[in-house]
Amino acid sequence: MTIYEIIRRKRDGGELKRAELELLIQGFVAGDVTDYQMSAFLMATFFTGMTKSETETLVRTMLASGETVDMSSLDGPKVDKHSTGGVGDKLSFIMAPIAAAEGILIPMISGRGLGHTGGTLDKLESIPGLRTAFSPLEFRDLVGQVGMAIVSQSSEIVPADRKMYALRDVTATVECIPLIVGSILSKKLAAGLDALVLDVKVGRGAFMDSLERGRELGRYLVDTALSLGLRATAVLTSMDSPLGAAIGNALEMIESVDVLKGGGPTDVRETSIELAAHMIHLGGVSSDLGEARIRARTALDSGRALETFTRFIVAQGGDPAFIDTPSVLPSAPVVREAMAPAEGYVDSIDALEMGLTSVELGAGRLTMAGTIDPAVGIELLVSVGDHVEAGRPVARIHASDDSANASAAARVLAAIHIADEPPARTDRILEIISQVE
Repeated sequence: MTIYEIIRRKRDGGELKRAELELLIQGFVAGDVTDYQMSAFLMATFFTGMTKSETETLVRTMLASGETVDMSSLDGPKVDKHSTGGVGDKLSFIMAPIAAAEGILIPMISGRGLGHTGGTLDKLESIPGLRTAFSPLEFRDLVGQVGMAIVSQSSEIVPADRKMYALRDVTATVECIPLIVGSILSKKLAAGLDALVLDVKVGRGAFMDSLERGRELGRYLVDTALSLGLRATAVLTSMDSPLGAAIGNALEMIESVDVLKGGGPTDVRETSIELAAHMIHLGGVSSDLGEARIRARTALDSGRALETFTRFIVAQGGDPAFIDTPSVLPSAPVVREAMAPAEGYVDSIDALEMGLTSVELGAGRLTMAGTIDPAVGIELLVSVGDHVEAGRPVARIHASDDSANASAAARVLAAIHIADEPPARTDRILEIISQVE
C-alpha cells in the first residue's frame, strides 16, 4: 500500500494495519514521507480517530523509531510525570524535586510549547547556560547523579515523536486523543520508567475542554499504559484559569523558585504536592497515599526539594544564581501594569485567551521555525474570587515594545471577567483515575 492510500484510508475512517503504520512512521523518520503527507495523515486521524489496537501499534512503532534508555543499573523506582499542557503550568520544576528528594528517580523527557500552552524545555532554557540536549547515556548518568533530569528528545530517542510533535503544534492537530497518547507514552516508555503519573488538564485552557473529554483521555492513557506494561495514574486538574500567577518562560521559572522557597501561589504549591505524592506512592516509597502527601509536603517545607532543584540546575549546566537573584534571567524592555476597568469580584480568568496572548507576545511559537522570547509574558496580580477596585492593577505585561504591550494589555483585560458577586469556590484537583489490574 502506498502512502497516498494509507492517508486516504485513514481519511475515510478505516483501521490501519501494523505494517501500514510502520511504513508511514518509519518512512517519515527516514525522510521518505514528506511533512505535507504526514500533516495530511495527522489531520485525517484528528477527524476519524484510531482504535485502541491502532493506538497501541502507534506507540510501539514510534518507540521503535529510536533508542531506549536503559535505567536498570540505577537503584530505585523510576517514575515520571507528564502534563497534557496548560497555561502557567510550571509544576514539573516543583513536584519533580519534591519526589526526587524522597528517593524517586525521575527520568523526564519533555517537549516544547504546543499551541497556546507553554513548553517545559522552553522555560528551562531561559536559565543561562542550561542544557536540555543529552545523549541517552548522559541522561541516565544525570538521573543517577541528581535523582532527576529533564531533557529533550535527542535524535536517538523517539525521533518519530519529535518530528510529529513539531508538525502537530502548527497544523491544529494537537487535541487528538490517539495522537496525544502516542506522543506521551512513546517518550515515557523510551525513558525506562516503572510508573507514570499523568496530569490531565481539563477546561478552557486545556486541550480537553470538558471533564468528560478529560476522563476519556485519562482512562485511555492509563489503560494503554497498562497494556504496554507501564503502571500509571491520571490526575484530572482544572485549567479554566491559568495555574499560578506567571505566564511566560523566565517568569514561570521565577515563580517555581518562589514555591520551592516556601512562597508562591497556593494552587501551584498544593497541586505540586498532590502530584508528587502520587509519584511517591506509585513508586512504592510509601504504601499509603496519605502518608505520601505528608512526605511530599515535608520535603518541600524542609528545603530538601529546593536543594535537589539547585543540584539539578547545576548538573545540566545552568547558572544557579537566578535562584537568589531573579534578575539574572532575561527581562523584557517594556513592563507595564494593566488596570481594572471596574470594581467587583474576579469571576473568571480565561486561560485560553491568556495563553494565546502570551504566544502573541513571543512566549510561544507561531511556526515550526519560530523562536521564543524567554523574557516576555504576563503576571497576574489577582486571582479568581479576589475583590478589585477600578483603576487598580490586575496584571503586569512584559513585552518587547510599546505596541505589543498595549495589544496584550487589551486582551488580558478582556480575559479577566469582573462580576458583582464572588464566584463559587473551585478546586484544581478534579478526579483521580487509577489502573484496574
